[in-house]
Order: sequence, then C-alpha cells, then structure tokens
Amino acid sequence: MRILLVEDHEDLGEAIDRRLRGAGHSVEWVRDGAEVIATAQAEPFDAVALDLTLPNRDGIALLAELRREKFAAPILVITARSEIDDRVSLLDLGADDYLVKPFDLRELEARLRALIRRTGGQTSSTISAGNLEMDMAGLSVTVDGRHLELGRREFRLLEIFVTHLNKVVPKERLMNQLFNFDEAVSINALELHVSRLRRKLEGADIEIGTVRGVGYIARAPNGS
Repeated sequence: MRILLVEDHEDLGEAIDRRLRGAGHSVEWVRDGAEVIATAQAEPFDAVALDLTLPNRDGIALLAELRREKFAAPILVITARSEIDDRVSLLDLGADDYLVKPFDLRELEARLRALIRRTGGQTSSTISAGNLEMDMAGLSVTVDGRHLELGRREFRLLEIFVTHLNKVVPKERLMNQLFNFDEAVSINALELHVSRLRRKLEGADIEIGTVRGVGYIARAPNGS
C-alpha cells in the first residue's frame, strides 16, 4: 500500500521507511511540516504516519487542516504525549489511532495494517477468495492449504486485487502503490509482476483479467 510518512528525525524516519519498504509498501517520506499538505493532496495515499514535532508546521495543526480539507486516508499519529487528555484531543481532531514514543516498529506496521483493513471494511487480517487465503499479518498465501511463494511486490499486488474483487484497478494506481517515487520503473515492470502472479496463481479460484487501456480486474467465485 502507499503510505505517507511524516517524520523529521532522520534515524527514526529511516528505520520506519526501511521497515515499510521491506514489507512491500510504497513510502513517500516528508521531513518538513510545510510540505505535508501539498504532498497529501498531490497523490492518493492509503494511510499516513504523522509525527507531531515537525519543523515549520505543527503536527496538530496539520492534522486538523488535513481533515478540514476532506483528506480521507486513515492517520496514525506518532507522539511523545502520553497523557489521556492529549490522546483524546488527537482523536477528536481526526486521528484514527496514535502510537506513543518509544515504540516497536512491528507495532507501527501492525497498526497501519489495521487502519487500512478498517478503511476497507475488513475485520480480520485474513482474507479469503475461493480456495485462496491471504494472511496480511503473516505475509503468507495458501491455495487449498498449499503455501505459495510470492515476492513482496507480488504479495502486495495480490493484496490489492483481493481487496478490490470485481473492481477495475487502473494501472496508474497499481504503479503508485507498488513502486516508490525514487524508483525509475516503467509500466513494463508492473506488467511483468502481473504476469508472474498469474502464473503462480494457477489452480487458485481467482482470475486476473486485463481491461484494455485501463488496468486489471480480479474475479473469484461469488465475488467472495
């Protein structure tokens, strides 16, 4: 998924960026509070990890402005403020969740996954489509109980398809969610990943069709 990371602390930001990219997510890392609104409005994001202590703009003011501007993606606030009144204020301003420093990177990733699931109407980290089952937390896929070996981008690609069954997903959106801004990739790279995923899904109750000139659509029995 595509995640906007707002963090000015270089070491922490680098650790979060590396962790999320290693899990197959596309990450846009912003270090300056003055750049947050323009970045958030320029491209669609699936979630935001927002530190409150930033140069040039206050994180709380940014949170309030994002919600005033109808920014819909879930926002996970990273804060050093542990008092209950502060946390209540953040939630009332539009934060979907918060994480108090110091924290484990595994918890940050798990909270982002939960927020993205919630936005998509999912209540569990496991999704089924016919005889295919995906475990988002465990990063595993099985077909009729047989484990599939997928690369991290193949996994994220399948995740997008399974969570958007019977809906056309444009190639541009897939490019944005699979690849980072600093990667020089072409549409051919996306098509190669789709081709590899199709081969690995042989025998699965899910079919990835091509919508010429637009993108792809995944279908499964009864749309399940």
